[in-house]
Amino acid sequence: MVKKTQRIVISGYYGFRNSGDEAVLHAILTALREEGEKQGADITPVVLSANPEETARLHGVESAHRMRPGALTAAIRGADALISGGGSLLQDVTSAKSIPYYLGVMKLAQWFGKRTFVYAQGIGPVIRKGLFGPMIRSAFDRCKYVSVRDRESKELLVSYGLSAHSVNVVPDPVMGLGMARNERAEAVDIPTVGVSVRFWREDRNDLDTIAAGLALLLQRSDARVTFLPFHLPSDAAASRYVADKLAELGADKERIHMHEGAEHPSDMLKEVSRCDALIGMRLHSLIYAATAFVPPIGVSYDPKIDQFLRRLGEAPAGSTESLSAEVLADLALDRISAIGRNNAWVEEKRETIERIQRESREPAQHIVRELRI
Repeated sequence: MVKKTQRIVISGYYGFRNSGDEAVLHAILTALREEGEKQGADITPVVLSANPEETARLHGVESAHRMRPGALTAAIRGADALISGGGSLLQDVTSAKSIPYYLGVMKLAQWFGKRTFVYAQGIGPVIRKGLFGPMIRSAFDRCKYVSVRDRESKELLVSYGLSAHSVNVVPDPVMGLGMARNERAEAVDIPTVGVSVRFWREDRNDLDTIAAGLALLLQRSDARVTFLPFHLPSDAAASRYVADKLAELGADKERIHMHEGAEHPSDMLKEVSRCDALIGMRLHSLIYAATAFVPPIGVSYDPKIDQFLRRLGEAPAGSTESLSAEVLADLALDRISAIGRNNAWVEEKRETIERIQRESREPAQHIVRELRI
């Protein structure tokens, strides 16, 4: 019997040189491919991207331009289904255009009679609830399967009128890229603390405090610091800002390293796995750390940071509005010390992380099963 190829358009924030979002795409593609093989389904993804050529080269998939109506419409018209997600697509904090765009893509697919799925999205914050709430409910009501990455997103959707039983809470897809401990990059004798920072506050007080905390860490230990920019080029600039502040505070430049950023998500995951702890503002830097069994230390600028850490039984070191350099340094020292104590943190969290890794594959299982009906 010849298997019918199922073409699935994937809509998200792809092609923008953001390592976290590219990791989401890589995780979704990996889960769909592996689940398709298990269930005997032939899946062909088509990714909507701001840079289709780059996305096709990087991920080995078909790709269409997300902002060219002709290409976008042709991709959806020729597909069997559409996946919206993952990531924080439906929020109006960074732009009021995001929600109309992503819902518009979903509604277009539904208008063409295509099955639509929501894959582990983080919903909100939504400031214009009266405007966007009914629009979100209308699009999601017609989806075959809806999954979100935290309880707060589900509660928001239920407040818009969706039934609770129709919304599934699952981990972020990137947790499915987990490495076994023996797959981690070769460790070094000197403790390494990874740092993922971004610009957030205009006065840079958050970054100044992180620099002060790192300076204390270097004074009190023999650790070294490696900056890991996740969103290029802005995170590279934020990393240089903190590194310059460290130099002003008298830190040894030989113990401060700057990574240029990785093109493919698996390369950045390997870099994170070299660390003994990771201080992160970017959500996916913390997810990379957890899935590589590296203790994540979050600096929260958004509820999604708190929500992810809560799933691990952890809490942020502080927020961009209230962060103590002393607390940050002490927590980092404790985490690298725990690694030295026969990997105490890893052993404590192993069962939780492995369960989350398994659960992150649930959306792909549901979607492939639905497409085979």
